[in-house]
Amino acid sequence: MTPTPLASAASVSSPPSGSSSAENPNGVLGKDDFLKLMIAQLQAQNPLEPANGTEYVSELAQFTQVEQATNLATSSERTGAVQLIGHTVSYSDAAGVITTGKVQSVQTGPNGTTLTVEGVGGILQSSVVEVS
Repeated sequence: MTPTPLASAASVSSPPSGSSSAENPNGVLGKDDFLKLMIAQLQAQNPLEPANGTEYVSELAQFTQVEQATNLATSSERTGAVQLIGHTVSYSDAAGVITTGKVQSVQTGPNGTTLTVEGVGGILQSSVVEVS
């Protein structure tokens, strides 16, 4: 699921000319960006003229949907990887060489879900080309 942009009054300025935005090259808001913008909105609002409560609730609902979709995708990825334990897989390594071995364990880290195959760790689940 692609994260949805904020539909409210928060504005995101483009980087100054001559600079690049390496932080968000595709211009897509993730759940952390979404939450940062929402907090910035709340901090910048005038306490005597608060924002429309309906807009706030709508943004909070959008944030919750993005977070739930992300959590579901992560959980599904882990479940699929765990089901590979004990199975023989063929995977493509960084050099493009196809290697075959039995999946021994699954790890979850900052790079996503990885497998340990025949003692070789850090194999991305997406590099698996065949399961037998």
